[in-house]
Amino acid sequence: MRIIIINGPNLNLLGKREKDIYGDLSFETYLEDLRKEFKNDTIDFFQSNVEGEIINKIHETGFIYDGIILNAGGYTHTSVAIADAVKAITTPVVEVHISNIFDREGYRHISFIAPNCRGSISGFGLNSYRLAMLSFS
Repeated sequence: MRIIIINGPNLNLLGKREKDIYGDLSFETYLEDLRKEFKNDTIDFFQSNVEGEIINKIHETGFIYDGIILNAGGYTHTSVAIADAVKAITTPVVEVHISNIFDREGYRHISFIAPNCRGSISGFGLNSYRLAMLSFS
């Protein structure tokens, strides 16, 4: 299976920012472990802090990949454009969040993206990505 993980804004700082929420492991280190666990799958990765670049990557991969794991970060709660991009493609998307978005500020309880996804996973730390991978099995 060919899966792409698309991470949004500030997720390039994993392991450095708000360690009490996001932990102290970088995403690159975690991704190595994920690829070892799912060695029969191809896991590509893209990260951007720019909304339009995320949309372009969804368009580029959304008809040829078997699955997309999307952590849109703060854009989850603000971006109708990313939600529309997810709705426009045929590849199934699983929305992922490292923290439990329902245990945080009220504005984080709303996801514009979730209604267009196969499902949403939040609150399991970086293991949320592993759970998303399992959902494609």
